[in-house]
Amino acid sequence: MSKQEGASYAAAGVDIEAGDRAVELIAPHAKRATRPEVRGGLGGFAGLFALGKYKEPLLAAGSDGVGTKLAVAQAMDKHDTIGIDLVAMCVDDLVVCGAEPLFLQDYIAIGKVVPEHIAQIVSGIAEGCVQAGCALLGGETAEHPGVMEPEEYDVSATAVGVVEAEELLGPDKVRAGDVLIGMASSGLHSNGYSLARHVLLERAGLSLDAYMEEFDRTLGEELLEPTKIYAKDCLALATECEVHTFCHVTGGGLAGNLARVIPDGLVAEVSRSSWTPGQVFRTIQSLGNVSREEMEKTFNMGVGMIAVVAPTDRDRALAMLTARHIDCFELGTVRSAQDGDESVLMSGEHPGY
Repeated sequence: MSKQEGASYAAAGVDIEAGDRAVELIAPHAKRATRPEVRGGLGGFAGLFALGKYKEPLLAAGSDGVGTKLAVAQAMDKHDTIGIDLVAMCVDDLVVCGAEPLFLQDYIAIGKVVPEHIAQIVSGIAEGCVQAGCALLGGETAEHPGVMEPEEYDVSATAVGVVEAEELLGPDKVRAGDVLIGMASSGLHSNGYSLARHVLLERAGLSLDAYMEEFDRTLGEELLEPTKIYAKDCLALATECEVHTFCHVTGGGLAGNLARVIPDGLVAEVSRSSWTPGQVFRTIQSLGNVSREEMEKTFNMGVGMIAVVAPTDRDRALAMLTARHIDCFELGTVRSAQDGDESVLMSGEHPGY
């Protein structure tokens, strides 16, 4: 009987050398996404960050992923933008309470480590951190042979921010008369892709490589449009205007997320006539015969972030956001609730929809 070769980690599907090479390739990206408070360098067991001087600092933390948008990136073999989505989903949750994103750590689980592949993913994460003004403090890449196919991967991250206790934003600051200012989304962002893929790829039988005149690009390019990162714009707005809270419109749609920041006794009235959803929403609704109710609870419908501001700062807030090249509009107002009112009331129709 012939003697079997000795078992090894490589034979089991884990390539340590490829992992080391991946670290070399991602180092320049990580160095690009930094802040003065970062201490130490890559390769340590923990990332270090000097918090700085605050009177009463409150740390804010949030973790997220990008859902099945990953399936589109993998099908198109394009991996350099999914990291922007990842950062957006984490940091824009932090700014809702007024917290400045300080740093982010990522986690990549992949079937087989291909260094260049990992570098593409991290390049997007680094770009997202630059857009958000936070540091990429570290992360982990885990090779999962036998659990994931070689070309499959998933990403998640945790972002940490800080806000002075006296500057904390939230539902308790919202008042009757406040104005709701919407900030346009760049597209689907990172929510609703299971329904979008079902309608566009399965029911309609479209190809990701197909050029679509209504988008002036391929379907895949439209679906991979990176999530807009609003962090810096929200923080700038909160500094100059009386902002009571923000609302990051993600899974659950505009009404579902806005309800989370409207306190008992108040109602947010939103007029659909104040904005027009992008073409991608129309295409999904038309090809899938999707009801308005289903669309509005699944997608952001063209609104990625909402600022709840004092009525005296309405014009100033709109002017500031416009100056920062943010497409913005007044969605509605907050009023006292009456018996039977839901916390968010949607009315009217979208122009030309």
